[in-house]
Amino acid sequence: MLFLIAALSAFLLWTVFNSFFLPSLPKTFTLPNSPLVSVLIPMRNEERNVETLTSALKAAVYPHLEFIILNDQSTDRTGVLLEQMTAGDSRFTVIGGKELPPDWVGKVHACHQLQKHAKGDYLLFIDADIRFSPEAIGQALALMNERQAKLLSGFPAFDVPPFLSKLLVPMQHFVVLFHLPLVLANYANFPAATAANGMWMMFERKSYDAVGGHAAVRNSLVEDVHIARRFKASGHKMLLANITKSVQCRMYETNHDVWEGFLKNSYTGIGRSPVFAVALALFYSFFYILPLFLALYGISTNKLLFTVPYVLAVVQQAYVMACTRQHLHLALLIPLQAAAMIAVLLQSMWKSWRKKPYTWKGRQYS
Repeated sequence: MLFLIAALSAFLLWTVFNSFFLPSLPKTFTLPNSPLVSVLIPMRNEERNVETLTSALKAAVYPHLEFIILNDQSTDRTGVLLEQMTAGDSRFTVIGGKELPPDWVGKVHACHQLQKHAKGDYLLFIDADIRFSPEAIGQALALMNERQAKLLSGFPAFDVPPFLSKLLVPMQHFVVLFHLPLVLANYANFPAATAANGMWMMFERKSYDAVGGHAAVRNSLVEDVHIARRFKASGHKMLLANITKSVQCRMYETNHDVWEGFLKNSYTGIGRSPVFAVALALFYSFFYILPLFLALYGISTNKLLFTVPYVLAVVQQAYVMACTRQHLHLALLIPLQAAAMIAVLLQSMWKSWRKKPYTWKGRQYS
């Protein structure tokens, strides 16, 4: 018991310390010049997001922008809505996606097609379900200039309507602030200490081209991390930032989509290592699931010491959520969040072992 309390106390202190190395976007921005930024958005069956996304793009206050949207062979009303929402605005270009080659992942191929049409000195790749403040693009570029970074990425604040998203989505921020040594991620060109999020990635164009762009990671299901590692390996500075005050995202609308979305990335994201997967499952079971049962025992027997590990785990998650603009009450679910993360990781590993494909947006990936 004392070991568990001591360990969770250390985890909490480490998370707080680690968060100091995650810079936030500046509240205001001034730039010595205004280079052209190409905002590039792949869209496949995204009719629910067309109106809100294009509205956010139109509201952007950065003065020198072009918006290029790829309609990736959508079978819903995405194309029709794009035509309606972008009509009369010369900043928008809508292109049609080509057939997916056999050795490419769908989103990576879409991004590769988009960059071919971009004229900007900077490329900002965003997902269709992203929402952002009018200042967000200028803020990101200003932070890149201040830190002399060639790539900036970050995880947005998440809207989590389905129950499974309340469990799995907040763990993305938790994993970054707890497991990633941010001092190495942001202050050293150490490829292994890297995290990135394809929902929001801003590249300096010359550096992007120098590392081979998305073509260099054409068959990766976690292309965001892999391209960021290529940046570091090539000596280009990559910056992971806290963008949650300016960028929001509703990743999923249904529990099924939550499960399938995490399923395709979980095992791949840890390098498809069964040893690492089992180690993570044991770690989270002991430190973040067991405390719930200890707390229930402590409450039923009036031995309040047994509730301390659960309280520490909740406080750690609540701190992460406070930093990343999530609903604090969701921290109470940390044991269930850990259990859901373990379940999707083990299921993802099982599918990989059995050579069953992952399915996403009508496409299958091995």
